[in-house]
Amino acid sequence: MEETIPGTHTAHTVGQIPQQRGDSLLETAVRYAEERHWDVFPGAWLEDVDGVQRCSCGDPACAAPGAHPAHEDWATQATGSATVARRMWQQRPTASILLPTGRAFDAMCVPETAGFLALARMERMGMTLGPVTLTPERRMQFFVLPGACAKLPDLVRGLGWSPGSLDLVALGDGAYVAAPPTRYGTRGAVQWACRPTPANRWLPDAEELISALAYACGRDR
Repeated sequence: MEETIPGTHTAHTVGQIPQQRGDSLLETAVRYAEERHWDVFPGAWLEDVDGVQRCSCGDPACAAPGAHPAHEDWATQATGSATVARRMWQQRPTASILLPTGRAFDAMCVPETAGFLALARMERMGMTLGPVTLTPERRMQFFVLPGACAKLPDLVRGLGWSPGSLDLVALGDGAYVAAPPTRYGTRGAVQWACRPTPANRWLPDAEELISALAYACGRDR
């Protein structure tokens, strides 16, 4: 179920949850709600149209095929109940798994190259990270405690950068991330660069990661 980038292990894989690559989207969504206490909601899905995978939204030029909300009221659909999650995916088994930010976590989002540089730096520093995703859009999303969205501009300024000068954004209230193994059409699936484990149940604060992330984004410009 939760594919992990090879080579991204070290300290944060201690006590890891065993990989269960055969799990369905339904079982994966239920586990996110049940084991991580994350709110989840089903998004769009992929449909086979004349041998071509298209997004259920019907837009042939969809920017995130099969990996975006299917309804405008997605925020009210999001649930932390494993029972409700199971019922929703039973109705639409191929729906993507989306996680609202600003609730159990915010996400700090950087380009893939900066993300791997920051990961290496954090590992050398012996930091304990939360989960980190890698998307087919070549972005990495670091899960941190809620509130990062409001703090980020001042944190970046405190390091001598202007907020708009770095490709570093935070996703908070009103936003969402796609969770593994959600697929973006033919581009591939979202993967874990650092997957959820018992060791990283407690998330870091944005202040703990900002120095490494800003440094990496500065190098990546």
